[in-house]
Amino acid sequence: MASADVTAELRCSICMEIYRDPVTLPCGHNFCRGCITQTWDLRDDLTENKCPECQRIYRRRPELRQNTTLHQIAEVFHATETDQEQTGVFCNYCEFPVPATKSCLQCETSLCDHHLRRHDKSGGHTLLPPTTDLGKRKCSVHKEILEYYCVKDAACVCASCYVIGEHVGHKILSLDEASEEKKKKLRNDQRKLMVEAEKAEKIVQSLEDLRRNVQEKADGETERVTTLFRDLRKQLQNPKKIIQSVEEYRRKAQEKADGETERVTALFRDLRRRQKDLEKKVLSDITRQAKSYEGVVRQMEIKKEELSRKIRHIEELCSMTDPLTVLQESDTGDLCDTEDRERHDKQFHDGGYLDVAGISHTLHTGLADVMSGVSGGIYIYIQHADIFLDVNTAGNNLHISADRKTASWSDRNQNHPETPERFQDHCQVLSSQRFSSGRHYWEVDVGGSAMWAVGLSYPSVARRGGQSWFGMNNKSWGLYRNGNQYAVVYDNKEIPLANKIPSDRVRIYLDYEAGQISFYAPCDPIRHLHTFISIFTEPLHAGLLVFIGCIKLSKGIQNS
Repeated sequence: MASADVTAELRCSICMEIYRDPVTLPCGHNFCRGCITQTWDLRDDLTENKCPECQRIYRRRPELRQNTTLHQIAEVFHATETDQEQTGVFCNYCEFPVPATKSCLQCETSLCDHHLRRHDKSGGHTLLPPTTDLGKRKCSVHKEILEYYCVKDAACVCASCYVIGEHVGHKILSLDEASEEKKKKLRNDQRKLMVEAEKAEKIVQSLEDLRRNVQEKADGETERVTTLFRDLRKQLQNPKKIIQSVEEYRRKAQEKADGETERVTALFRDLRRRQKDLEKKVLSDITRQAKSYEGVVRQMEIKKEELSRKIRHIEELCSMTDPLTVLQESDTGDLCDTEDRERHDKQFHDGGYLDVAGISHTLHTGLADVMSGVSGGIYIYIQHADIFLDVNTAGNNLHISADRKTASWSDRNQNHPETPERFQDHCQVLSSQRFSSGRHYWEVDVGGSAMWAVGLSYPSVARRGGQSWFGMNNKSWGLYRNGNQYAVVYDNKEIPLANKIPSDRVRIYLDYEAGQISFYAPCDPIRHLHTFISIFTEPLHAGLLVFIGCIKLSKGIQNS
């Protein structure tokens, strides 16, 4: 009888499952005890008890007697199902599925306990735990049993392989010896992996803490930027003050400027658009950096899961008793890749913090661009005022023009009169005007020299020695050029500027109350170079320094 037919005979016709505690009715049909009892209990007419198979009616419910033979067969089958879930290997000789106890390598069959007793009489056959991969245990070339391990080629071989085959002369180990050596290596790798797993767990915990920190920083930056742009929108919302300046200028100049009001309105419309775009970009950068950090955490979690998987896999290999399975198992690879770990650690550290400095750079650069647009649109409507050089402060090798606008270097001593205000060692000069309040703006033509400095200074700055140079003390601020190199200096701290100034003119802007000194290149479009922020404690003078050639002041404008 085929195993499929046997299985069909073992199924209850009510539940269609293998019998559980089978009982036999007087008519000879079998059912699970629970199935037939429940079927009769659910009938409306309790006086009739029918057989579900032949429909025979029993006026009185018959006694349910266990079918002992069927019960034993069903129990074997239930045990077979359980073993099938564990190994999935059955005896090749039984008519219905019976779990195999051993597999014979020579016969390439699997056997239950009953058939194994007969098979043992043949002798000389290799018996293995139940397996369906018997083909992997024979040499693909010589069809002989794999009994040895070639160290050179890291392969399991048969006797013929190293006697007459391609492994002749190679170092050969028995499968048991090779398996033990591999297990030693695996246990060593496992120890390393466990150390890595502990590190990974600590890193994941640190990453979680840092992720919360980054999110807090991102929330703070978002609030700061939102507040900043809200204030900026208020300032750009209504150009009424500037339009009033336009009207005042038009009246004083008695010129026709009918289109200037519309021009200023259009200017502020464009500035509001640029401000909106900048705000969107900065907030987007903050959100992107906060979200990208989640990827770092996820990568570390994946690494942690991979380490755990490898540890479990090694434990399984080390617990195996079959040496061939241990040796044929896929190589676990370089389990402790130091270079990969260092690369990942660097990524962890590089990605572990919100780039506040980078966000601030984008923000301040963009704001400078917006505000330079404001400045460029406003300055032409403010009342002009000239700045003149104070000859009494000029160094002895500095020639000051008659209009007191140009300072020229000379190799001859100019024999200026001795005054306490004069710079003794350097070709520097201050302006006669002093600024103690308000906003002021002027330009310097630097095209006549390749070595110069422009800036502002307190009147109490030193007049001799290296500390008297603009920016080499805490009483002056300077922008320097030396050939193709540019830098800004304050308190003897130099900040190089990355690019060449694309103009022969430098614009200097002072907002005394705000403590702001800004340098611009008045090209098209205007370019912001640098801004110093300080708390001014004295009046300020414009200053020039010339190493070679000449530089001169242009007309400036001010708003007090």
